[in-house]
Amino acid sequence: MRTEGRRTSDNVEDRRGMSSGGRMAIGGGIGTIVIALVVLLLGGDPSQVLNSSVEAPATESGPVNSSPEEEAMANFVKIVLAGTEDVWTKIFSESNMTYKQPILVLFRDQVQSACGYASGASGPFYCPGDQKVYIDLAFFDELKTRFGANGDFAIAYVVAHEIGHHVQNQLGILSDVNNQRARMSEVNANKILVRLELQADFLAGMWAHYDQQMFNSLESGDIEEAMNAAASVGDDVLQKRYQGRVIPDAFTHGTAEQRKEWFRRGYTSGDFDQGDTFKAAI
Repeated sequence: MRTEGRRTSDNVEDRRGMSSGGRMAIGGGIGTIVIALVVLLLGGDPSQVLNSSVEAPATESGPVNSSPEEEAMANFVKIVLAGTEDVWTKIFSESNMTYKQPILVLFRDQVQSACGYASGASGPFYCPGDQKVYIDLAFFDELKTRFGANGDFAIAYVVAHEIGHHVQNQLGILSDVNNQRARMSEVNANKILVRLELQADFLAGMWAHYDQQMFNSLESGDIEEAMNAAASVGDDVLQKRYQGRVIPDAFTHGTAEQRKEWFRRGYTSGDFDQGDTFKAAI
């Protein structure tokens, strides 16, 4: 991804120097559910997130000590975030809407959000309660080493996917899904979550489409990097890897092929109307 001359976002909260301690209670809500799902998909235990009482980070903060490589990654994330701000501000304004820019929180190991407490093992997540995206930069090393998702645009895809959830939140989609899930069986609730996640993949593709138009940002292989990242965290791939078998009724994010396909549709079309995963055959 070409980043020369690109601005970085100021909507970043750096909590990498915070220490931990104390306990707190976690309530329900789709933000907590999304956190738990990411834990599950990465081979972790969702009960560690959904327990009613868990260790939570304190507010004490110290200096951030990091390597040049980590700072370069943090700077890249800030550039991608700025690109999402520019793209979605433009798209919303063309529909006579105002895009509220989210905050991206950088943390290490554990973090407190309005959706509850999460550890770095949760992976990146979006919390609609405070409209913030939370990222432990160590996740991107995991993405590369454990899942074979290489390249800077794999990182860009992850950021854009989480921002896609923020777009869904602003449009009322997240709250609608949460309300519907409350009246559904577990199997049907999982199915609607798949559609939610696939739409976030579509929105990530839409961002790539317009970021290229606005900034000529894409280099050869970038889209393939993003699609490889999307496929590497497909439900079928992860279930087979961690459980040894595939259980479609337990899917929550979509198969590798579905995730690749919906990102591709967003990128090639740039048309939000083509991203209604809730009505489409998937």
